Amino acid sequence: MNGAPRIAALIVAAGRGVRSGGEIPKQYRDLAGKPVLRHAIDALRDHPRIDMVQVVIGEGQESLYAAAIGEALLPPPVLGGATRRNSVLAGLAACEADIILIHDAARPFVPAAVIDRLLAAFDHHDGAVAALPVVDTLARGDELLGDTVSREGLWRIQTPQAFRRADIIAAHQAWPEYREATDDAQVARAAGYRIAVVEGDRRLEKLTYSADFDAAAERVTMISRSASGFDVHAFAEGDRVHLGGIAIPHSRGLAGHSDADVALHALTDALLGTIAAGDIGSHFPPSDPQWRGADSEIFLDHARSLVSAAGGVIDFVDLTIICEAPKVGPHRAAIQANIARILGLSEMQVSVKATTTERLGFTGRKEGIAAQAIATIRMAQPR
Repeated sequence: MNGAPRIAALIVAAGRGVRSGGEIPKQYRDLAGKPVLRHAIDALRDHPRIDMVQVVIGEGQESLYAAAIGEALLPPPVLGGATRRNSVLAGLAACEADIILIHDAARPFVPAAVIDRLLAAFDHHDGAVAALPVVDTLARGDELLGDTVSREGLWRIQTPQAFRRADIIAAHQAWPEYREATDDAQVARAAGYRIAVVEGDRRLEKLTYSADFDAAAERVTMISRSASGFDVHAFAEGDRVHLGGIAIPHSRGLAGHSDADVALHALTDALLGTIAAGDIGSHFPPSDPQWRGADSEIFLDHARSLVSAAGGVIDFVDLTIICEAPKVGPHRAAIQANIARILGLSEMQVSVKATTTERLGFTGRKEGIAAQAIATIRMAQPR
């Protein structure tokens, strides 16, 4: 290969996952604020050496997949086949890469160090698997305990498993159709490829039963993040102002490309800040004519959806509106209720306050309205 090899992660997510319980396949179940599949996608996509992530889904799972990935930019999903091998081959055909990391969606946490070890193995081997040594005593038996079995040299195989794309495609094509493989390394070994074993990680345990979700949740630490937002709009011609999505009669309006809702704009920036997603202008440029006169609820709901897609849970928002007029007090409860509705929060999670600058500055001279906001969220961080 000339230059650095192109590396893709192929996530197999076409299973039904019935043993884990629940009404939807396990890869779409919530785990610490976001779907199991999204945890795996984010971990692989964030690794600096992985160039693309391709997902294989089951027929009829399109809407579940779309909800799971949110606004993440990924190639279109590939529909899997009747068996895992068929699904893997469909995914391999869609991956334009030199090296493929094949991963089970039911393993949500993928430590970067494991990926590093897999890729380093290509210096001397045809591929590599992540694995952990067997530490429990093994024994034969049915109703009665039989003889113990030596655990020396035994491994618990995990994913990701790494192969050169051409090699693993050839290996799958040579595998007998009547025989189902338990994993891709088995297929590669049968074709004569030398597959290295690298150290896996307990965080890569597969989610199979309902209790596994409880154990996985214990491996996640929810960390708190807070960010602030600030916005200002000058008065202009008009007979009302929009604050917190509520139209308030006034002798003047507010100047802005959208509806100039200074309160919702400040809240939008605060929420975007909690996930380091830029500011409102980067998502809704004032130079774009489609946002002329737009309802600012669109902006706040977009920020809410980005936080959710990143696995964040909004805990609390605090808003301060700064102006001499109009009087905010009579409308405070309506503003609070409307913000709670947009964000899917209880009203106890939304604080709305108003103040003046004692007639100092542009707000004191009644030239405009300012607003500042703080948002606090929780985000999952695997231990």
